[in-house]
Amino acid sequence: MLLAIDVGNTNIVLGIFDEQSLCKSWRLATLRERTADELRVLVSRLFEERGLDTKQVSGVVLSSVVPPVTAIVTEMVREAFGQDTLIIDATNAGLPIRYHAPEDVGADRLVNGVAALAEYGAAGRPIIVVDFGTATTFDIISVAGEYLGGVICPGVEISADALFQRAARLPRVDVCRPDRVIGTSTMESIRSGLYFGYVAMVEGLVARLRDELGGDQPAVCVATGGLAGTIAGETATIDHVDLDLTLQGLRLVWRRNRE
Repeated sequence: MLLAIDVGNTNIVLGIFDEQSLCKSWRLATLRERTADELRVLVSRLFEERGLDTKQVSGVVLSSVVPPVTAIVTEMVREAFGQDTLIIDATNAGLPIRYHAPEDVGADRLVNGVAALAEYGAAGRPIIVVDFGTATTFDIISVAGEYLGGVICPGVEISADALFQRAARLPRVDVCRPDRVIGTSTMESIRSGLYFGYVAMVEGLVARLRDELGGDQPAVCVATGGLAGTIAGETATIDHVDLDLTLQGLRLVWRRNRE
């Protein structure tokens, strides 16, 4: 079995693959103060609850955008699974990168591109991958299978927190779909602005990216991350929702490196 781990700024996502099948996945909070021993105990319990044996894991692959946590996770992997971890970066992702500084591209963005290309690249169209995480990223894969670059925006939760912190009289609100665009109270107005403003941002950026890419057919838009399904339900801009895109990309990169 393969253990795939994606360390993000908000969550650590772990997935277990049996060949190509994702058997189980877990989502943990990214706590920088958590030790390798604490993480080992937690992960071991998760395996026990599902009747999984840590000795069955024959490979571990990791993408991380939080360097301090990377070291903690790799130490946990050695202790819990007796394995070395394949850490993904620009040198081993297997994706040609047309970025001015390839080493600056987040590993999660690269493995998303690998998975999107494998799953949706047969149409012969460019691909736009929208990842709704702590930040919302738009990543572009060319028809030739190259990573061209993209766009990075604050995530909706970051926007909500910034509004609450910088505007003294505005309350903190949960980000969810309001019943209508026109808010009749301060909370409804904030919620509408955050939610529908976010939808409009996605629509506008994808439209501009498609125009810039050109071609006879528009680029395929694939969404992943926490709000992918919700936002996709509000707009026809998104063609596919793939919540396991990052884990599948990790599996593909691990397999290519083994080959």
